[in-house]
Amino acid sequence: MTGGRAVVTGVGVVAPSGVGADAHWRSVLAGRRRTGPITLFDASGYPTRLGGEVADFDPARYADNRALVQTDRWTHLGFAATALALADAALPERATDPYDWAVTLASASGGNLFGQRELQRLWSSPTRTVGAYQSIAWFYAASVGQLSIRHQAKGPCGVLVAESAGGLDSLAHAVRTVRRGASVVLAGATECPLSPYALACQLRSGLLSEVTDPERAYRPFDATASGYLPAEGGAVFVVEELGHARARGARIYGEVTGWGATHDAAHTTVDSSGDQHQYARAMRLALGRAGVEPDEVDVVVPDALGVPRYDRAEASALRAVFGARTPPVSTHKELTGRAHQGGSALDVATALLAFAHDTLPASAGPDVVAEGCELDFLRAARRPRTRVALICARGFDGFNSALVLRGAPPAGEEP
Repeated sequence: MTGGRAVVTGVGVVAPSGVGADAHWRSVLAGRRRTGPITLFDASGYPTRLGGEVADFDPARYADNRALVQTDRWTHLGFAATALALADAALPERATDPYDWAVTLASASGGNLFGQRELQRLWSSPTRTVGAYQSIAWFYAASVGQLSIRHQAKGPCGVLVAESAGGLDSLAHAVRTVRRGASVVLAGATECPLSPYALACQLRSGLLSEVTDPERAYRPFDATASGYLPAEGGAVFVVEELGHARARGARIYGEVTGWGATHDAAHTTVDSSGDQHQYARAMRLALGRAGVEPDEVDVVVPDALGVPRYDRAEASALRAVFGARTPPVSTHKELTGRAHQGGSALDVATALLAFAHDTLPASAGPDVVAEGCELDFLRAARRPRTRVALICARGFDGFNSALVLRGAPPAGEEP
């Protein structure tokens, strides 16, 4: 089977906004902010002490103790999101035809908490040793390997590394994998960049907010924007060949119809905002491959970094693609924090759920639009018009990605 169309039949969310797609959707509709003091470690000595954590997460519900001991919290979140996605798609936990299933996830930094613990053990104990699983638990491909084993997905597997942009790249790669013959691909991303070392690395960029009020700390496109807050979590999807999905009577959320990826060929620094020309080019590539005209786009979900110069650059890129009258823009990252590759995957989940619920949710902000960020922010929920969404993401050090989703039509119409 080659050249098939790729549709999403399962959505699994594990994020500060909730565990499960329904919990996430309720948080988005309510505009409920889920950022607060970091509790996974003592962050009291750091300039940034706020973040987005998955509250009351019990990994033992999704994996046995042996798997949990061998892996990092980032992978635990992946276990949960994948289990939820497979259940949502009404597929079994293990592939009936292993070589027909594949896994393609994204990761920005790997198993931070596990690696932190083992390195502290190495340098603080007389034995100067680390645990046997240090060699595999921190590795950025660990979640892909663990999920492949757990669900017996023996088709083409891989990991995408493009910082925040990778969450979109993983879905583009899933489409290509379907077109090459796979029937089911697990795609998306989870992250857990909340450890002393991970937070120190992010602080070095100069892009984190140091505001101590959770209600004001992360405000993309707002006049008070001061940087982003780190977050854990993300989303995993079941991407399925259309004929395979129809044959088993699966519910279809939507179809991935276009994507584009470019690179600025420049490092991210505190002194520059990157090349918005390349960012705009990624959007145009995605729209062109989807066969979508700019005026057909129902909603844009932006990267929304929350750093003023980057927000202005993103707004400029959107105006370059759409002209002065951009489509409605809706972002919800300030509710959860920025989960790097997991955050862009979560944006995809929000868009698919919006079409499933026939409601485009109001943007979580800004309250007062910053100069240079004048876009058509969606101020009230409304029904979709064309059921076409453009999801955008910018990864640090020059990665740009855009993805076009077409939501499934009402029952009785062909997708």
